[in-house]
Amino acid sequence: MITLIIIAVLPIVLLYLGLFKANKLLLPVTIVGLLLGLASAVYQWNNGAVPIYHNMMLFDNFSIAFSATAIVSTLLILMLSKGYFERISEHVAEYLAIILFSLAGIIVMVSYYNLSMLFIGIEIMSVSLYILAGIDKKSFASNEASLKYFLMGAFSTGFLLFGITLIYGATGSFDLEAIRDWAVAHPRGINPLFHTGIVLMIIGLCFKVGAAPFHFWTPDVYEGSPTLITAFMSTVVKTAGFAAFLRLFAISFAPLADFWMPTLLVITVLTLFVGNLTALYQHSFKRMLAFSSISHAGYLLFAIVALSAGSANAIFIYATAYSVASIIAFGVLLLVQQQLGSDSFESFNGLSKRNPFLAAVLTIAMLSLAGIPLTAGFMGKFLMFSGAMSRFQIWLVIIAVINAIISIYYYFRVIIAMYFHTAEHDELNVPAYYQIVLGISALATLVIGIFPALISNLI
Repeated sequence: MITLIIIAVLPIVLLYLGLFKANKLLLPVTIVGLLLGLASAVYQWNNGAVPIYHNMMLFDNFSIAFSATAIVSTLLILMLSKGYFERISEHVAEYLAIILFSLAGIIVMVSYYNLSMLFIGIEIMSVSLYILAGIDKKSFASNEASLKYFLMGAFSTGFLLFGITLIYGATGSFDLEAIRDWAVAHPRGINPLFHTGIVLMIIGLCFKVGAAPFHFWTPDVYEGSPTLITAFMSTVVKTAGFAAFLRLFAISFAPLADFWMPTLLVITVLTLFVGNLTALYQHSFKRMLAFSSISHAGYLLFAIVALSAGSANAIFIYATAYSVASIIAFGVLLLVQQQLGSDSFESFNGLSKRNPFLAAVLTIAMLSLAGIPLTAGFMGKFLMFSGAMSRFQIWLVIIAVINAIISIYYYFRVIIAMYFHTAEHDELNVPAYYQIVLGISALATLVIGIFPALISNLI
């Protein structure tokens, strides 16, 4: 709870600093505040948490682990923001504050124990993101991304809220434990209110995490939004979405898995193919990352479809691996866009000669996203495939492996461009703070991949 208070108060402090034109203090205060929030979360580890505020919130190890991942990812992304928002507008304090308000909603999302708090957390996060997607007012693409995100987000919220309403109508409670008890007491027969509510909540949550066929907003919003905001949406927001998804289905809907599992299984397979096959035909590195994020949503859905005691740990490891690698990819993309003015694959030609460090860290990120051994991404995919094999027939794992092979092609396009194509531009300059963030992220990717036991049994 202290973590949530710190993250909620921090943006108000930043707004006051902006009011008094103390712009030089904004980023240092943000970093210190995030570190304090992270420390307070870690301090509560294994504290025997129980639901608080009339079973509204639960700050257990599950919540702490995903909160810590969200805070660390946000910290790394904001460390890349030095000078970034200044180029868009003079209202830097407002932008940082909105990002932190979104983070506060994310912490509510991973800590809820009541459907009303799930809705509140999603809305706090979503309203902030609608603004962030359109912060570059001079860019038509940014304005379009904001409008599309708002319209599709409002549409998905309607599904989610209607689903919550129907579940309340059937069970008479928003409490996750009460909903589970009702499901256990009514194991047979189709209740029109309850089962329709489950389907509507699946649709609403799949919209939020960008799973097919509810993914149509993802490529355009990710491409049109400022790159730093896209990095935040594809890492922190996606991680929180799946944490909220898993908590709901693991606690409340597990007794009725035979009902919702086939639907979610079809969505999973469709998401894998849509994400990977469309990523093959992209000429923009940023748009390729947007479509690949859809395919990663498919892999993350494996842990929910094959629901088990290890699902939380599998999602945590996969989401951590994906977030760290994506931060590297978007960080390098930021530099390429700022210094070369393009995000095409050709912009990365000869990067190994222009800047060996950038080429090395981006190669590590691409290998991790592709699931190559000795990287964190491999461990994430291994856990997902293992969970699927224990629950389903081998055909599902074969489909997942085929999609993983497809993804190797478009991830290796970047590596081939960096090492086997001739350079067409001058050397890229990498600021010190970029080197710190990219170096830490690359090191974390390798350490988790080589020593997975460090976090493999954390939750």
